[in-house]
Amino acid sequence: MEQVDDGQHTQEGVSTERAFEADPIPSLSETITARAIAASFILGVALCAVAMKISLNSGFLPSLTVPAGLVGFYLVRAWIRALDCCFQVPHQLPFTRQENTVIQTCVVACSAITFSGGFGTYILAMGKNAAGGDVRDGKNIVEPSIGRTVAFLFLVSFSGMFVLMPFRKVMIIRHRLTYPNGMATAHLINSFHTPQGASKARQQVEMLFRSLGGTMLWNMFQWFFAAAKGCGFGVFPIFGLEAYKHGFYFDFSMSNIGIGMLCPYTITVSMFIGSVVSWGLVSPYLATKAGVWYSSHLSPSSLSGIRGYKVFIGVSMILADGLFNFLSIVAYTLHTMRKRRSRQQPIIIQGGGCGGGSEADDGDTQPLPFHCLNAAAEQPKKSFDDRRRAQVFLRDHISNSVNIACYVLLSMVSVAAIPYLYPQMRRAHVALIYLAAPVVAFCDAYAFGVTDMNLSSTYGKLAMVLVGSSVGRNDGGVVAGLVACGIVMGTMSNANNLMQDLKTGYLTLTSPHTVFISQAIGTALGCVVNPVMFWAFYRVVQNGDTDVFDAPYARVYRSIAMLSAGQDGIPMHSLWLCKLFFALALALSVFREVAMWKRWRVARYIPSIICVAIAFVVPARIPIDMFVGSLVLYLWRRADPSKAPTFSMAVASGMICGDGLGMLLSSTMALMHARAPICIKFMSRTDNVKLDAFLATLPVT
Repeated sequence: MEQVDDGQHTQEGVSTERAFEADPIPSLSETITARAIAASFILGVALCAVAMKISLNSGFLPSLTVPAGLVGFYLVRAWIRALDCCFQVPHQLPFTRQENTVIQTCVVACSAITFSGGFGTYILAMGKNAAGGDVRDGKNIVEPSIGRTVAFLFLVSFSGMFVLMPFRKVMIIRHRLTYPNGMATAHLINSFHTPQGASKARQQVEMLFRSLGGTMLWNMFQWFFAAAKGCGFGVFPIFGLEAYKHGFYFDFSMSNIGIGMLCPYTITVSMFIGSVVSWGLVSPYLATKAGVWYSSHLSPSSLSGIRGYKVFIGVSMILADGLFNFLSIVAYTLHTMRKRRSRQQPIIIQGGGCGGGSEADDGDTQPLPFHCLNAAAEQPKKSFDDRRRAQVFLRDHISNSVNIACYVLLSMVSVAAIPYLYPQMRRAHVALIYLAAPVVAFCDAYAFGVTDMNLSSTYGKLAMVLVGSSVGRNDGGVVAGLVACGIVMGTMSNANNLMQDLKTGYLTLTSPHTVFISQAIGTALGCVVNPVMFWAFYRVVQNGDTDVFDAPYARVYRSIAMLSAGQDGIPMHSLWLCKLFFALALALSVFREVAMWKRWRVARYIPSIICVAIAFVVPARIPIDMFVGSLVLYLWRRADPSKAPTFSMAVASGMICGDGLGMLLSSTMALMHARAPICIKFMSRTDNVKLDAFLATLPVT
């Protein structure tokens, strides 16, 4: 969107940078401070616990940028006031929006490793739990290890930081990509540092902490009544015992309710519809085939039984919707690039004659492939905000040669180290992935900037299929495919996050150098904190408490890897069902897109295919919880339309954070062998009569 500078106003409203015109740009030492690092560490650890719990239970990981920016602002403000009151520290540095951006970047980089690190997907999919307990195929099972995971994450995550740094000006200045989430975060941070924004932020943080505290107290209350598996309010048969047997019950999960409050109504309703189809129609039908299509003596977690059929059906629908969306986004991205290129003429530069000099400047006259990036700051009809932001963004010179050298070095180390960490992976495959990564990452980051859709997992699944089929099941193709998926996801997801954070820094006058260092600090912290956090949850499962997490997406990734490596062990007729649901999902996706394009009224009633597919692989209680969250938000907006939009996100974030911290506390108590004193169970009237009769036969002591 073009802006026209008319002194104080633009086409988008009052100029943001005019309000901060008198504030000097802080230096690097004034931005990356000890208090910013301390706040980032505290928030990073807390949000990692929250993100880990969500990822392991539902597979959904909502954006944590708003809670990170909000709580980071309040935490540092409280830090400054405490020092003033208790120690009367003279000459404290003012808390600027640039320092706020540093905290937000560090925290989000740390918690994002939960997704890109694959703790709920490819890392867990390598283990025996995702394989349904079948340990006969030793080459295709690798149990999680802290040391191996930390080393792997450091290699792939830092590679992603360097792969797109040479293109930062192309993304932010020349193409002016939106990066909606990064832009929204920047506007939020800018508003915090105005008097009106600070007052509103304080009220939102107070509401967030009330919600967080109430959720943690509720979790502690529930813990006292869950002395054994199947006990407590988490198995409350609110729809009746017969529905409970089919998985339909409400488990009072505050994090899932909070996620439902944050998600659009289309998402939660689609998942609820999917759970009805999956657990109410497909599961009963498959149950009639026990002993015919599959053995009737299989465990409920086996991928050779009902769960396997439903996982493969869900995977086929996810692949159909992902393929359609991928092709649509590629077509839209190419169309957008062609339109923008047709409106611009190539600019020939004379060695550093544009602004602060070209990054490709070697003293020769040459046409740059992306024209003169620095010239974008000098184009006419730019608003005051654009000129000010471009000036700060372009003044830091980060050498392309250094970025390229670091990426090449990390690639060489990865080619040598990753096959050592995972012997099933071949060096040639690692090298090919790192050779293709810059091109694919650029395309993905461009699409991410236009649509706000992170396709790193889609590219990861593609790498999984290619590598897994190349290696073969007999040589460990399942694990090799999952490792290839991890390399692609870790590299591309971190590259996307960095570009988004650079957009936030651009809009808050935070230099790229500062953003890059903040991202590096947060990434390093996440590569250590997340494996430790995961290990705490995983040890609880190994000790026998299997209710800690369900990890539905791990089975999805395991199933895709199995399909790519070979068809051994796939349930009978599952491929036929996969083809059927793949065709249905693809047809419905096309129809939904056509209906939206032609503005048919029926478009709003067509469910999201990928959400329906996810309901096939997650327990029915999760869509029910999310649907309840959406219902609560809807009723709140009807009852109080003035306060609900302002505080609903804070309440939902508090519920998610409180439930995650409560889960971490209960997992710690389980590791310490602490047991709840009471067990509440629900049973039918007939079973209760039988239990009373049995107890009456026992001798009285």
